[in-house]
Amino acid sequence: MSGELREECGVYGVFREPGALSMTYQGLFALQHRGQEAAGLAFLHDGDVVLQKGPGLVTEALRLRELPDDVDTAIGHVRYSTKGASTPDNVQPLMARTRFGPLALGHNGTLTNQRVLKEELERRGAVFQSTSDSEVLAHLIAHAEAQSLIAAVEMAVKRLEGGFAYLVLTATAMLGVRDPHGIRPLILGERDGHIILTSETCALDATGARFVREVEPGEMVVVDAGGVRSIRLWDPADNAPAFCSFEMVYFARPDSIFRDVGVHDARRKLGRELAREHPAQGDVVVGVPDSSTPAAMGFSEVAGIRLDLGLVKNRYVGRTFIQPEADMRESGVSMKLSAVRSVVHGKNVILVDDSLVRGTTSRHIVQLLRRAGALSVHMRIASPPYRRACHYGIDTSRVSELAAARWDLDETRREVGADSLQYLSEEGLERALGPGGWCMACFGRPYPVPIDDLDAKEEAVHAAPR
Repeated sequence: MSGELREECGVYGVFREPGALSMTYQGLFALQHRGQEAAGLAFLHDGDVVLQKGPGLVTEALRLRELPDDVDTAIGHVRYSTKGASTPDNVQPLMARTRFGPLALGHNGTLTNQRVLKEELERRGAVFQSTSDSEVLAHLIAHAEAQSLIAAVEMAVKRLEGGFAYLVLTATAMLGVRDPHGIRPLILGERDGHIILTSETCALDATGARFVREVEPGEMVVVDAGGVRSIRLWDPADNAPAFCSFEMVYFARPDSIFRDVGVHDARRKLGRELAREHPAQGDVVVGVPDSSTPAAMGFSEVAGIRLDLGLVKNRYVGRTFIQPEADMRESGVSMKLSAVRSVVHGKNVILVDDSLVRGTTSRHIVQLLRRAGALSVHMRIASPPYRRACHYGIDTSRVSELAAARWDLDETRREVGADSLQYLSEEGLERALGPGGWCMACFGRPYPVPIDDLDAKEEAVHAAPR
């Protein structure tokens, strides 16, 4: 994608593994693509839960040399903000001290009923230290009328709605919870008998761990001295699976695997479907690096048109959609990409991108190619039009910013400056990803979870497909 979205966060946790801090640091580094605003660690030491966190990349926010070397249990978090501003109080993991003891939590996703829950908790005397919706769970746990911490977490999580994956660290256990539809990912891994919970399988690979399975939608995994046990919080029959299709289109690393499908392979299939649905006449196929490269490969295979490196990415500039402000995203794109003149000059270019959301950086890329001498630029998008706001952990809460909600196909083509523009169909997306169970609300399908937040409801009403 041409850098127009901020995505959900990433979590990594390991229980009773010597060198847990170093391992968690490496896991977060592998998940850096999921959030670049801040990073944090929570770990057990001398019977207490201790935090280290700060703004910036993992290498900037975390200082392992300042931490004890005898830690064997830790969780970590990389963040971008969906609910709550980019302020120090919102950096995760968040810490709470309850009657059950200290706990820390890291959250990937967004709660759709956070406003209702927060108002209820404040009436009961809760004082919020952050503006993040993630803190809601900590207060629900603290206020739960339960006899044990595990029971309190179970009661609290059942109050939540939306898309979420939580890691909770206590003085004696690590817990992982996934929302009942499985919108946000959570993976169970193992290394030398020690349990790991994380957002993507690439983080397991980076730390020498073995993939065991995905945490099931609606499941809570409890890891403690007694081993690993599973608690089913919601009945699967009541909640159809709805894993975020945008993970496969864009967010996840290409070497990750979800639902037994490799992300790279899925994106390549998206490109093949796109070429079958919307062929284009051109001299060269160019993908927008890096997430669109597999789709461009698939398009090239089916079209029989040469694939080449027409755009170069500056490896020292992070993903521009992570930047919190529009002007920062724009300048980030300018620093991030440049066109290879020898590849595109005098050529009719087929530009393959995985998605088109706001359209501003797509316009910039088309201009780059034209300035480098491209005769024409035909855009092919390897996902359907992004029409509606996501309320489950992707920062598209303002429908007025979405190109497909503002303009029809030809208007969008003119806005980005392409000679032609086509999107993959919803049916093509499903053929590439495999049988159902995907959340495709951003592409116009129904929202899988009720939206209780009034602002979100208003956005959803105005986000009807055109």
